[in-house]
Amino acid sequence: MGFINFIAELLHDPRAAIASWIAAGPLVAYGCVFLIIFIETGVVFFPFLPGDSLLFASGFFAHNGGFNIMALLGIAWAAAILGDQCNFMIGHLFGKKIIASGKVKAMTPERIEKSEKFLEKWGHLAIFLGRFFPFIRTFVPFIAGMGGMHWRNFVIFNVLGGITWSTLFTLLGYFFGGIPFVQEHFELLIVGIVAVSIVPTVVGLVKAKLGKK
Repeated sequence: MGFINFIAELLHDPRAAIASWIAAGPLVAYGCVFLIIFIETGVVFFPFLPGDSLLFASGFFAHNGGFNIMALLGIAWAAAILGDQCNFMIGHLFGKKIIASGKVKAMTPERIEKSEKFLEKWGHLAIFLGRFFPFIRTFVPFIAGMGGMHWRNFVIFNVLGGITWSTLFTLLGYFFGGIPFVQEHFELLIVGIVAVSIVPTVVGLVKAKLGKK
């Protein structure tokens, strides 16, 4: 429950939540950023974590002096790359058992099928492109590991995708952080980013339910 409350507070009031991390010291502040990005990309049980919005919000705080932008980028790169690598190994070692258990409720047959088709269509490039789609970015490395993708090929596109995705969203927050509109409507923008991330998931669930009926 503690971790759930931690995420709920971040979503409810991201400005206050991240400010409290920074106030607690750099170890806590950078550690929280690393933890959330790593878990979203690296643990198949938590595909719903707000990776995009956290990177944007952290970049916003870096513009305003809360983070060192270079240190923040380094943390984001490490979390994104190590997270996907961890997810790949989980899929390789335990993928079939996890799916058979049915314990990962977010891993619906529809999402698995969508991720598999994404991999089939784009091949190795799916590891890079999948970074920019919530849920898919969590499931694609897992399924790639389960499907036996060569480790070396995965690493190349994992590094490229992790650096590109985390840099893009972090720098968006950093460079737009000085705009008065962004400062005044920070929470609204974060909600917007989260909403855009969730819309594809909601649409997928609705289609799945309608299909069953």
